[in-house]
Amino acid sequence: MATVYPTGAYPTAAYPTAMSRSTHSIAVGYLCWLLGFLGMHRFYFGKQITGTIWFFTGGLFLIGWIIDLFLIPSMDAAADRRYLPGRLDYNVAWLLLVFLGFLGIHRFYMGKILTGILWLATGSLCGVGWLYDMWTLNGQVSEINAGA
Repeated sequence: MATVYPTGAYPTAAYPTAMSRSTHSIAVGYLCWLLGFLGMHRFYFGKQITGTIWFFTGGLFLIGWIIDLFLIPSMDAAADRRYLPGRLDYNVAWLLLVFLGFLGIHRFYMGKILTGILWLATGSLCGVGWLYDMWTLNGQVSEINAGA
């Protein structure tokens, strides 16, 4: 009898058993879109370069921000294909970064205790570490999930 897999959960060489491939949430993406003129939703979905452009241009003068309202489902699908699911949840890591990132709480969540203490003691290296993590958080979580 053939095994029936749900949509998007087919086994591959990297994933020999069927598993959910959803790493990012469309709902969180739309929540980040509310701050989209700062590029937050683009950073969340792993589009660091355009996220930086949105950050410095006000969502590409708000026009790109409005267009992104319709592009979020495709950005979510691309992020689900690009990043690995695992023990760490991308949504939790991003919420911790956005709201408590200056205290390094997201780093403690990822098991990076030493840099978590450094972020806590220095206000995320005076904000520079927070910006660095905006660029690299998806990759950090994916790397940890790959080793899990």
